[in-house]
Amino acid sequence: MSRFGLRSIALIAASAAGALTIGTAAHADTRDDEKVLLKGSTTASYFWDDSSGRAGDTGLPASGKPMQQGLVASPSWPLFTEGYVMYKGKKLPFFVGDRGPGVPSSNGVMLDLDAKTFAHLTGGRFNSSTLGVDGVGGEGHIKVDYVITKWGTGAGKKNYPVSFASGAWAKVDRNPAKPPQQLLAEKKPSVKTAPVGEGRAAEAPVRQTGYVRKDEPASAPVAKSEPVEQAQSAGGRAVEAVEAAAKPEAGGSDGTGGALVAVALAVAGGGAVLGSERVRKLVRG
Repeated sequence: MSRFGLRSIALIAASAAGALTIGTAAHADTRDDEKVLLKGSTTASYFWDDSSGRAGDTGLPASGKPMQQGLVASPSWPLFTEGYVMYKGKKLPFFVGDRGPGVPSSNGVMLDLDAKTFAHLTGGRFNSSTLGVDGVGGEGHIKVDYVITKWGTGAGKKNYPVSFASGAWAKVDRNPAKPPQQLLAEKKPSVKTAPVGEGRAAEAPVRQTGYVRKDEPASAPVAKSEPVEQAQSAGGRAVEAVEAAAKPEAGGSDGTGGALVAVALAVAGGGAVLGSERVRKLVRG
């Protein structure tokens, strides 16, 4: 096959490949492993209730679970509600295993962390003798962000925490808070299409190009849409490509013309329409 034939086929193949890739965009899937049901912030204190009485505790936590890291007390959330707290870039999980704080919750302290979690978040040390946290300068309250990922099934308020005195901890809540994602979706304004004649912009007409048929007066132009012109122009270019491909080179033909005609027709697709008789003539030479 001549260099002309190889070059022509290479150009046609490259053009076809480029046309196939136009409009294709990369797609990346996103995933969110954590289901956020509620998020907020509050002041948190800490406790360690091991039923020894050393820290003024009154027995085992209300859930019946032994005191452990990650067990927190809430004045209103259902027991066994799960989530995590964040403080200065640190993030730790928790589950609600006890009730409290009592009186402090009426003053905005809505979460009682276990002493070990409090120590980890603040950089302090849990003192197993005093059941307190050392190395934090006596600080007993911090401002934390919280996220709820699972509500407990028992009594308690499934929404932003309220004081222990409200008694919400003893009532079954059958109307939990809507997740932040759902609230965000509901706040998005809906797009409404205005009826024709009520402020709706007029649709832009298709640009027309006029020409005169031989059997009609010159004063009667016939509208010709731009897509038709493009189709005819594409057809003309395809015919020229086929004719050029079918011409033998100086020095004789080696059968390349037929192959180029076939490739040209494949690339042209539905854009060019050729009479079958003319195609046969072009291929046969």
